[in-house]
Amino acid sequence: MTLLGTIVNAVLSALLLAIFVRSIITWFPISPNHPFRAMLDQITEPILLPIRRLLPRTGSLDLSPMVAILLILLIQTVLNSL
Repeated sequence: MTLLGTIVNAVLSALLLAIFVRSIITWFPISPNHPFRAMLDQITEPILLPIRRLLPRTGSLDLSPMVAILLILLIQTVLNSL
């Protein structure tokens, strides 16, 4: 894998982790104004918002993190196979 491929893979892995942590944090009573949660929202919202717009409404269940994680894993698999 080239240097660029390694960097892209590392960025995708970091994004994957951020989305996962954001999903887990929603289970706990943490204020949306907390600096850590605000940082996670800033990092992940550009990825999750377009997916959220495409998915049908499922009530209070947000499936966009799961779709984003699957897409990131698919992209990583394709990039690693090149």
